[in-house]
Amino acid sequence: MTVSFWKGKRVFLTGHTGFKGGWMAHWLSQLGSNVYGYGLAPPSEPSFFKETNLRERLAGSTIGDIRNLHQMSNAIKQSKADIVIHMAAQPLVRESYNTPTETFATNVMGTVNLLEAARHTDNVKAIVSITTDKCYKNMEWLWPYRETDTLGGHDPYSNSKACAELVTSSFRESFFKQLNIGLATARAGNVIGGGDWSEDRLIPDLVRAIHAGKPLEVRSPKATRPWQHVLESLSGYLMLGQRLLNEDKPFADAWNFGPDR
Repeated sequence: MTVSFWKGKRVFLTGHTGFKGGWMAHWLSQLGSNVYGYGLAPPSEPSFFKETNLRERLAGSTIGDIRNLHQMSNAIKQSKADIVIHMAAQPLVRESYNTPTETFATNVMGTVNLLEAARHTDNVKAIVSITTDKCYKNMEWLWPYRETDTLGGHDPYSNSKACAELVTSSFRESFFKQLNIGLATARAGNVIGGGDWSEDRLIPDLVRAIHAGKPLEVRSPKATRPWQHVLESLSGYLMLGQRLLNEDKPFADAWNFGPDR
């Protein structure tokens, strides 16, 4: 990533009130970008967004739902963004069992709305849409999944993200190639870092258990996860965004981001 590249760039960032989105907003701001955030109210109390006074570092912040096409379209047009980084989502597997309709509406139709809004702007030249490493059909094999492996997932969260990948591929082939707008997806997961107060996350659950003086419940003790720090995945997203803005066409595709074996 070229640090100077992002200075002065106008970035429309969905999910800026969340954990990963908040870190992305801070990093872009530090690089000199003009960041315009769009997302729901902070999802936890305390929240990374409030504790770091993130609002003061943004060029704009809209509290809104990605399922609201009209509101998001207006926000993107007003931002005059050069690039869109789409991070807003319903990100929890267990929550997706409780709210499957909301999960699919957010992760699938929210992505449709984002892409539909972006293609009707005059300024957007690139889009990085964040999905997950869990968008693949789980084959229970030992080696890492490749970008060409079968998409799937039986739980509503994983399945909705696989659907978002298909939606993105459709919009890329049907619209964005003709518009010369680079559109890529980034697949990463198992992210850890400071400021994460979400439910059903291993490190936050560990800290909460310690504070409460209770045993830690590890939900999948036999699972192996490729943990990575939040800044590792975000650095990949920024490198990908830079390639897309430079009109490096082979990078308008799907990409995995994860640690070495």
